[in-house]
Amino acid sequence: MAEDPFADLKKRQREMWASFAPTATFTTPVAAKLVNFAQLKPGDEVLDVATGTGVVAITAARAGAKVSALDLTPELIEAARENGQVAGHEEITWSVGDAEQLPYPDATFDVVLSQFGHMFAPRPDVTIAEMRRVLKPGGRVAFATWPPEHLVGRMFALIGRHSPPPPGAAPPPQWGNPAIVTERLAPHFEAPFFGRAAMYFPALSIPHFRLFMERSIGPMQKLVESYASDPAKLAGLRGEFEALVAPYYVDNLMQQQFLLTRAQAR
Repeated sequence: MAEDPFADLKKRQREMWASFAPTATFTTPVAAKLVNFAQLKPGDEVLDVATGTGVVAITAARAGAKVSALDLTPELIEAARENGQVAGHEEITWSVGDAEQLPYPDATFDVVLSQFGHMFAPRPDVTIAEMRRVLKPGGRVAFATWPPEHLVGRMFALIGRHSPPPPGAAPPPQWGNPAIVTERLAPHFEAPFFGRAAMYFPALSIPHFRLFMERSIGPMQKLVESYASDPAKLAGLRGEFEALVAPYYVDNLMQQQFLLTRAQAR
């Protein structure tokens, strides 16, 4: 097998997302929207790619699906397993794994889901081909992603300007652009169906929100750490961040728009 050209990037991702667990509380309502949007049926074999702390996997299991889930970060899989036990769904199969190299046989699943996860894999064509490979004939994908023109997409663009990804790695917010998503899915899937919704993040102030992001969102956390010895750069980054998010802060809530996509395999 050829060496993965993005092995170093994935190693960094594995480490940086270990702090993500506190954010799962706020993504839990989105999981219900995604599971409903995916039109799951009881008994469906479902894979949740980049499961994080398992909020989508557990929600799908509660809907009657037979669920497997994987994530690149072992600490998140441990948190997901514990969440599954607390929720009474110990039957979920949890694995540490890579969205670009899914450890499952061909034609295993009826539905493949991903919530704000697969979009961080560096090669969209590889990720989509893998999702299609593990789907049964007539199966479908459904995922939630951050559009580039809204808050979270713009946040990741800001981080990318300060800490550029390696050459050849696709920017994650491209997965929130319907035209690009349609093009990426076209070799393996019918024309996708889209929806939009919002996630609301409570915060007492814009600095409170920024501090939470610095402590729990891996790319932001690592960037802040890298600027720790340069107060001017750190102050500049924080000023940029707060100016960017300010228009989205209303009534103690940070409004985060997201895109839903569903498509059936050819």
